[in-house]
This record gives sequence, C-alpha cells and structure tokens, in this order.
Amino acid sequence: MLRRFVLCAVALVCAAAALPSQSAVNLNTASRDELVTVPGIGPAKAQAIVEHRKTHGPFKTVDDLKQVKGFRDKLVERLRPELTVAAAPSKAAPKSDVADGKAKPVAAAASGRIEERPRK
Repeated sequence: MLRRFVLCAVALVCAAAALPSQSAVNLNTASRDELVTVPGIGPAKAQAIVEHRKTHGPFKTVDDLKQVKGFRDKLVERLRPELTVAAAPSKAAPKSDVADGKAKPVAAAASGRIEERPRK
C-alpha cells in the first residue's frame, strides 16, 4: 500500500513538472508573437497593441488596453488574468566602474579575497 502511494506521489510530481508554467504576458515588453499566444488576442489585435505602445509609450495599467482599437471593457476584463504591466526595459547606459578617470578596486568575491585600496 505504501509502495503504491509513493509511486502515485512520484507520478504526480513528474506530471506537474512536465506542465508548462503559465505566466502573464507583459504588455510593455511582449512581441507580436508573444501576444498572439494569449487566448482572445489574434494577430491584428497583437499588432494594434505593439503599434499603440510605439506611439503612446508603455502601458501603465492593464486598463490602458481599453484605449487600443478593438479592446472593449468586457474583453479587457476577460484578458486581465493573462496580462501584466511591468516597467519597460530601461535603455540607460550602464554605470561605469571608472569614476574621475581612476579605476576603483573590485572585490574578488569568487576567490574570497578582497583587494585593498591604496592609501592616500
């Protein structure tokens, strides 16, 4: 009896691991192809979302989708669990490790040692 229980538990764990994880699609970063994977959004509506995002900037809330042609209140409410709005990726330049023309020492975390700064 215990053996059957263990086998069933292992089977359930394996089945759960095999299922694709369902995550919400980000309106601000999703491509046209990613948007089409959402039930209720076809190629034309996906393209309308991408065009609206290019013209008006990132969405602040999922409700902003109502401003896109073809998206009425009922459809937006039905799509809400499938969609999310997160900050659009920043295009700012990465910060440099060099300030004022002088390189700063970097801690060598992988080796476990820390380089000392020269005293002035």
